[in-house]
Amino acid sequence: MQRNDSSRTVVVAGGTDGMRRATAVARIERGDTVVVVGRNAEKGARLTELAERLGATDRFAFVQADLSSIAAVRKVIRYVGEAHPVVDALVLTANRQNLKRAESAEGIESTLSLYYLSRYLLGHGFAEQFDAAADPVIINVAGPGIKAGSVAWDDLQLRGRYTTMRAQLQAGRANDLLAVAFAENPSSRAKYVLYHPGFTRTDAINQFNQPLRALVKAYAKVGAKSVADSAAPMIRWIENPPAERLTVDDRGKPVDLNLKTFDQGDASRLVGVTEELLKGR
Repeated sequence: MQRNDSSRTVVVAGGTDGMRRATAVARIERGDTVVVVGRNAEKGARLTELAERLGATDRFAFVQADLSSIAAVRKVIRYVGEAHPVVDALVLTANRQNLKRAESAEGIESTLSLYYLSRYLLGHGFAEQFDAAADPVIINVAGPGIKAGSVAWDDLQLRGRYTTMRAQLQAGRANDLLAVAFAENPSSRAKYVLYHPGFTRTDAINQFNQPLRALVKAYAKVGAKSVADSAAPMIRWIENPPAERLTVDDRGKPVDLNLKTFDQGDASRLVGVTEELLKGR
């Protein structure tokens, strides 16, 4: 792939659906080089076909990977880093809900590994590529502003008390702390944006079982944002990264960083726990 002076190189982790796909397509249309990472080969093929129709064959790549696997994440970092010496923007969106507790290839609770650890690794893994960019930015799509949930320091992998909601909330709070830790001790010049788009109408609704799926779909018709509305801030941040080291946005409003969910002591503690968890993996 060739890069011109006005284009950006954008990596979207988990970019085959919804607002993340819309963000990837928007950047392709604006002339950027875009790399989408996802586990669904069929959806990746459809994105590749779209890039071809847009005349962007040499500016688009789909990398198939299950980002719940630490080994797969590290392979993605090596592959993308070798292909692209400059990365201007990294969009972190990969997540899925597991109705029953599952583990990654490395034996780590899957939600924690996908929703948090992959973002930790990717955010730090492209440090050299970020520092080669003019104004790099990391956009982490999570749930800042939500106060529910916490990091289960005594049972991080939820072996004794797993529920889908508890796993999602724990990983969401871990991403709050990840953003704080990155801003306090950055591994690169990248600005960090933690973004909560709010409830968005996407195909992800189909992952719920009935009757919950029907209820969620009914609510989505009247209470959810469109994919375009949720993607718009991400597209803007890629084009014009914030001046601040850390931006935390909850549905268009700044989040109070004095909330307990952004405690600096907890953020430092989580870095230590995370590094210990990653040892030997």
